[in-house]
Amino acid sequence: MASEKIRQKLELLPLKPGCYLMKNKEGEIIYVGKAIKLKNRVHSYFVGSHNYKTTKLVSQIDDFETIVTSSEKEALLLEFNLIKQYRPRFNIMFMDDKSYPYLKLTKDHAPALSVVRNIKDKKAEYFGPFPDSSAAYQTKDLLNRLFPLRKCQHLPKKVCLYYHIHECLGYCEKKIEDDVKEEMIKKVRRFLKGDTADILHQLTAEMNEASESLNFEKAKEKHELIEAIKHVTQQQKVQFKDRKNRDVFAYYEEYGYISIQNFILHDGKILNRSFSVQPLVEDPQTTFMSFLVQYYEKNILPDEILLPFDINVEGIEEVLDAKIIQPKQGNKKQLVDMVVENAKKTLHEQIETLQRDENRKSQAMKDLSSFFNREIHTIEMIDNSHISGAFNCSGVVVFKDGEPSKADYRLYRLDEYRSDMDSMKEVLYRRYYRKLMEKQPMSDLLIVDGGWQQIEAAKEVLDSLGIDILIAGLVKDDKHRTSRLLDKNGEVIEIEKDSPLFFFLTTLQDEVHRYAITYHRKLRSKAMNKSILDDIEGVGEVRKKQIWKKYKTIKNLRNATLEELKEFLPANVAENVLELVGQKTLDNH
Repeated sequence: MASEKIRQKLELLPLKPGCYLMKNKEGEIIYVGKAIKLKNRVHSYFVGSHNYKTTKLVSQIDDFETIVTSSEKEALLLEFNLIKQYRPRFNIMFMDDKSYPYLKLTKDHAPALSVVRNIKDKKAEYFGPFPDSSAAYQTKDLLNRLFPLRKCQHLPKKVCLYYHIHECLGYCEKKIEDDVKEEMIKKVRRFLKGDTADILHQLTAEMNEASESLNFEKAKEKHELIEAIKHVTQQQKVQFKDRKNRDVFAYYEEYGYISIQNFILHDGKILNRSFSVQPLVEDPQTTFMSFLVQYYEKNILPDEILLPFDINVEGIEEVLDAKIIQPKQGNKKQLVDMVVENAKKTLHEQIETLQRDENRKSQAMKDLSSFFNREIHTIEMIDNSHISGAFNCSGVVVFKDGEPSKADYRLYRLDEYRSDMDSMKEVLYRRYYRKLMEKQPMSDLLIVDGGWQQIEAAKEVLDSLGIDILIAGLVKDDKHRTSRLLDKNGEVIEIEKDSPLFFFLTTLQDEVHRYAITYHRKLRSKAMNKSILDDIEGVGEVRKKQIWKKYKTIKNLRNATLEELKEFLPANVAENVLELVGQKTLDNH
């Protein structure tokens, strides 16, 4: 039932295109949508029945605002930018999904290949997409063996081993003619477009010649290259003889969920990938259009995009600046139908598991809300990690409506050799003081890892800041497993081991521990990899490499003379090196 405030605002909405932003009682934007007619679309949320996800959204709407646009196209673009900016919890965040790997070929004076997922560099050329990163890396490694591209990430001052084994043209020292580089790049392009006949013919001739000369090692090397080429170019048969790049998208909607499926045709061959099934809040076509805009933010537009005939694509073709085809018959129609069938199959396979997980999360949140007699949506949990006080750090994870909200996770580096209690107090003060200063919304529930003592410590910090939120302790049994929940008044809730709440709290506990321990290991690794030379003034990465290359060990460095070091280091830096590694006084030299 809509509140009086919302009912009054609904009456004022225009019958124009635009975007709407739904807000909860803390003023947080929890959903962004677009509409051809704002009045009709926004009003529909507050009348009639909805699926589970939409009902859950509506129950949390305390206010909304709208932005009117001049066209549906502008609304679609604005929706994408608002989702990107606010990352609302109820929007399907396709942007979080991995983009495809591509091979990037630089166009500078020293062309090089790399595997990337970001395709924004306009000064480079991209090839792909590849079905997975392993295929992309295999192709890159093979091309680096076949062609004398630059191998070094940064150009050295002198030619390296790759030049001497004829796998690099020596861009760091040699002047390479433009026509030589252009001819090489043409060959790379042909290879990546599937035209490998010339290079296979050349390698076969070289293998036979080496074999006849009894140079069996070289013959074996050429044979391995031939097999590698056959391996990386071995894909499905060509579906379309015109060898165009095509993306085929379709969706299937049922039970309040949507499954979006895409097939990618590269050079006429199919690369398959399925997107995960998601619960619906909007109508399926609006969700599908939003997905397409988000998808092409990270991926290259193909020659054609194939979509089902019954989808309204008004506006999307202009937004994407792409050629969109909705075939009614022929091979392209068969391909679209196949994608629809795959989307349907994927949904049916996953729907039972998704509904079970959704029901468990919902039940866990209901149990927590019932225990505390208050609606709970946002939960924070803190965990500390150290080894005998060293590399002391803490992590805070945030879950919203049973789902991890990773954008809200935070890590804290703490002073060494402090007690867990003092560490927890410091983190809570830093975290909630900042929330106060920045007027951020507070969580509904803070869970600390421990019993009454930890709850009292947390309460002391929050009371000092004038913050009143629910606090609970997660108490473990003698096997270090979650066994019961304790509130700030000392009331205990026993947790059944097979209950949704038990599984949810265990997930929460595992996640915060993983988050904190990962950071702790990173700090330890960084400390272990720290070099004694890192503390010497005037010694950066380049000079450090020069020193280790020449002397290999600290023992050898201690035996070095000032004159030796001054051959490649400034006098003051050479003195700093000898002083720090324990060399005897410079006056003795």
